Amino acid sequence: MTAFQQLGLDLPLLQAIEDLGFTTPSEVQEKAIPLLLEKETDLVALAQTGTGKTAAFGFPMIQRIDPNSRTTQGLILSPTRELCLQITQELKHYSKYVKGLHTVAIYGGASIQEQAKSVKRGAQILVATPGRMKDMIGRGMVNINHIEYCVLDEADEMLNMGFYEDIKDILSHTPQDKLTWLFSATMPKEVAQIAKKFMRKPAEITVGAKNAGAITVQHEYYKIGARDRYPALKRLADANPGIFSVIFCRTKRDTQKVAEKLIEDGYNAGALHGDLSQNQRDLVMTAFRKKQIQMLVATDVAARGIDVDDITHVIHYQLPDEIETYTHRSGRTGRAGKSGISMVLITRSEQKKISQIERIIGQSFQMRNIPNGMEICEIQLYHLANNIKNTEIQAESEPFLPAIFDVLEGLDREDLIRKLVSVEFSRFFNYYKKAGQWNESLSDNSEFQDQSEGRGKVRYFINVGERDGFDWMSLKDFIRKQTQLEKDDVFRVEPKDSFAFFNTEEQFKDIVLEAFENCTHKGRKVNVEVSSSGPRNRRGGSGGKKKVHRKGKGAFAIPKEANLKTRNPKERRKINRRVFIS
Repeated sequence: MTAFQQLGLDLPLLQAIEDLGFTTPSEVQEKAIPLLLEKETDLVALAQTGTGKTAAFGFPMIQRIDPNSRTTQGLILSPTRELCLQITQELKHYSKYVKGLHTVAIYGGASIQEQAKSVKRGAQILVATPGRMKDMIGRGMVNINHIEYCVLDEADEMLNMGFYEDIKDILSHTPQDKLTWLFSATMPKEVAQIAKKFMRKPAEITVGAKNAGAITVQHEYYKIGARDRYPALKRLADANPGIFSVIFCRTKRDTQKVAEKLIEDGYNAGALHGDLSQNQRDLVMTAFRKKQIQMLVATDVAARGIDVDDITHVIHYQLPDEIETYTHRSGRTGRAGKSGISMVLITRSEQKKISQIERIIGQSFQMRNIPNGMEICEIQLYHLANNIKNTEIQAESEPFLPAIFDVLEGLDREDLIRKLVSVEFSRFFNYYKKAGQWNESLSDNSEFQDQSEGRGKVRYFINVGERDGFDWMSLKDFIRKQTQLEKDDVFRVEPKDSFAFFNTEEQFKDIVLEAFENCTHKGRKVNVEVSSSGPRNRRGGSGGKKKVHRKGKGAFAIPKEANLKTRNPKERRKINRRVFIS
């Protein structure tokens, strides 16, 4: 008997689960599904985004509904069009072997007449945004007077978006004896009021602590000058070549501005905010899911409903006004059992907010410095080497190779590598040398210095990374197991594609190097070396006079076509001289 069979699900649902490749239910599914199948009860379930909540309420609803009746029996309210469509798609996958069951999505930005026709043809389950649902009720296009099950998904998000009155109005058209299942990541007072007003002695399920952040997310903050947010963002992007992220801004204007600057500087970026048309939003989200966009800049409202499992970083370009919103933002990464990193850019005046967030999510932040030029240069060089190693040889280049071989005749392997590295290295080393030492340029106040990067710390390079199946959590465990060091003795674990970095106190340097002398992983020799851009060699990238990098011109990942955006020919040539195509 499989784990899902033990939950009491019928054969058609188990067949769909097998097709979907689900093997083990998540904690919220394990708690909610048997309860909702066995008992006629209302439910309040608190669980983070990405923990499998749709299946937790979707499977019980599908199993309880009569597919032979065309009457609408289930209603699911969700905050955004994107989430509404995602839930609808998932329910269709779950019910693929349940003959006669139809699920219809109701949302703004699409033809209300077509949606009404779909409902009239027979829809046992409606998945709706509150605004469009209220509109269709007012026009007499839907009848929810006989529903048996109502789900409020992402309830705190709906209330944050101002849907409280709409939800009350919608629920007033539903039967008193229906079952109401409320799912939320946090439990603010408004959600508690909804539960008290419209639910009867609900059962409660909590996955993790109330309002807590996911344990798979590492939280970091970076102190910056008030005018240095964008240059800091660029450096964080350059220090993470494989970044796939959501960047949060407070306003639509800032969102568009940051996205445009990133695009101008050659990053694969896009904007998502309320001023975009529905078609524009669809195009952006499609490109993001296909990873054609690596840095999605979004407002909190527009980002609600983003359900992408592989997001590596969430970057808080600006902290939200409501501290509880941080939980939702950071929940976009570290999903489906994977790890993620949440980075916060703050000024000195915002420092107290970090402590407030720590209390709410029950986790500690790590203070980090913005990467300096030498650290970025080192990471990008390793990234270049990795790209060269894994690039497939194009047959079309063969006719040109004999002449190339003649030009390079007499160079041995090591000289060729040195020259190749030097050609690329000079392009960005000179750029960052002029940019100055970042953290020194911000302030002479010692509070801007990351204690984990001060004197007596050692930074290491290790030749395994994400391609070897490691994220920051599993790599830290691997290092600790090999060295027998304590949890806090290994820090700043930063995995890249085929390599990684980590730090220890200097007193552990000999232990670390000795522990990895004869270490292998999956038959491959694991090599650990002291990194050349560690704390003792920081001055190499500062290049003399202190100054803040403000212009925001691309340091590395500027595609050739980006240069066409610069009208001044002299400026184009200046940019071309420092382009590094990763």
